[in-house]
Amino acid sequence: MVPLRPDGSRPGRPLRRLAAPVGTLAAVAAAFTWVGAVDPNEPGHYPVCPLLHLTGLLCPACGGLRSAHAVAHGDLAAALGANAPAVAGYAAFALLWLVWLTRAARGLPTAGPRPRPAHWWALGGLLLAFTVVRNLPFGAGLRP
Repeated sequence: MVPLRPDGSRPGRPLRRLAAPVGTLAAVAAAFTWVGAVDPNEPGHYPVCPLLHLTGLLCPACGGLRSAHAVAHGDLAAALGANAPAVAGYAAFALLWLVWLTRAARGLPTAGPRPRPAHWWALGGLLLAFTVVRNLPFGAGLRP
């Protein structure tokens, strides 16, 4: 084990420390590039949501690809209209990725505080409420 510096950081090669966050960004950028180039609004490019296909109900992820397509084209209003929780997820990912990159660049431990089970239950409850409301007549504004 490499000893920590007095400030809590670890010595090491900067490129090696940055490999994981940069590789993750490259994978996400490639995915957004693909979805930006291949329009999910045109049928036949992506598989159909199984829940929508079998039951006619929209799942919490329905509209996520259309949302990513709109984000890739810089249309935030369309992205929010397609799937607002997905846009919140993209923003949360960007923020957490920046924290990860900054901590890795400084040589600090990258494992930060982990969400408690209550946080995961709250997120699940919010997604469940979103799913129920978007499938009710008065929730038509939440449909992609």
